[in-house]
Amino acid sequence: MSASVLSERQRDELHKAILDYLFSNGFTESFNSLRIETKNTDFNPGPKQKSAGLLEKKWTSVIRLQKKIMDLEKQNTAMQEELSNAPVRKVTSSVDWIPRPPERWTLSGHRDPITRVVFHPVFTVIASASEDSTIRISDYESGEYERTLKGHTKAVQDIAFDAKGNLLVSCSNDLSIKIWDLQQDYKCIKTLFGHDHSVSSVTFLPSGDMIASASRDKTIKLWEVATGFCTKTISGHLEWVRYIEPCQDGRLLVSCSTDQTARVWDVSSGECKLELRGHDNVVECAAFAPIVSYPFIKELIGIDPKMATRDQPTPGQYTATGSRDKTIKLWDSAGQILHTLIGHDNWVRGLVFHPSGKFLLSASDDKTIKIWDLKSGRCMKTMEAHQHFVTCIAFNTTSPVVATGSVDLTVKLWQCR
Repeated sequence: MSASVLSERQRDELHKAILDYLFSNGFTESFNSLRIETKNTDFNPGPKQKSAGLLEKKWTSVIRLQKKIMDLEKQNTAMQEELSNAPVRKVTSSVDWIPRPPERWTLSGHRDPITRVVFHPVFTVIASASEDSTIRISDYESGEYERTLKGHTKAVQDIAFDAKGNLLVSCSNDLSIKIWDLQQDYKCIKTLFGHDHSVSSVTFLPSGDMIASASRDKTIKLWEVATGFCTKTISGHLEWVRYIEPCQDGRLLVSCSTDQTARVWDVSSGECKLELRGHDNVVECAAFAPIVSYPFIKELIGIDPKMATRDQPTPGQYTATGSRDKTIKLWDSAGQILHTLIGHDNWVRGLVFHPSGKFLLSASDDKTIKIWDLKSGRCMKTMEAHQHFVTCIAFNTTSPVVATGSVDLTVKLWQCR
């Protein structure tokens, strides 16, 4: 006799179920014989017994399951067929990853519009500045809030980490610039005064020993980090200087202004190297193209990037600007407009180049962010990012994450893939 796959208890239940079936269908002889053979002489079938009608129930459920299995097998075959005929999406290399909806995290907590978002260069930290006069520090991996930096008495307009990530600098409408030390638990170690009006933008130069700031007093100032002294005041803009950014080696600064121009400055001499005129309204943001993007910009304007040039590419050769005239313009080092990117339906508020150099990302008051292919000059993706104006955008250089801030009081983190 072959070994049974049923346990003792299962065998007993099966015997009782068969006995119940035989009895209820009038097979008395078989019922009596089986009762003796299975040593169940004390078993009395009845509607209250657990085994009542069990055999029929099991039998019908097995048939139902068989039918279900057959249906699922049919569906599976159909889906396999559909998959084999489906168009294959080209697997993009991770260097070309771009932000895709939906957002991974939405960070809330600020009580007024967000003015700037910046990623820490080393840790999984994001800092956000707001018109509520505070700076909030969060973890962009977990989406968890860490702390609030308080000290400014009016709207914080801009923030920046130094290249090593040891210091954070902030500027405000309260006319001050503050330096916060991350190694001393974000303690404010210096407050710099010198501007005569709201300080709208602040940044560390790549060397880390100097800070540059821009103000509504129409000037740009350079400050020594170690002493807090203002070493240079640069004048030239006719109106409010809204934003500044250094190039990769820190030799040049680009600034943009309410006077509808952007300017490129020599940091060491304070001299204006270029005046970029062409926008019909306030220029809100500007960014130097990184050297990795030069081949794509050259292709856009019809220069073969493979053509060997004797000149070594230097930082600051190409600049992008975004304006309230709803356009983005690309400029060369002679101050000529190379291309105008048209697509936003409202003010362009933020620009950031993709780490691969292939794309330019823009944030706008039309509540979207757009991704522009630099080779073709076309918008390749538009994302509805916020419920209100998108005021700022940042691309993390260590992990594929993009952050946006908005007048809707939230910071959103977008995974790139």
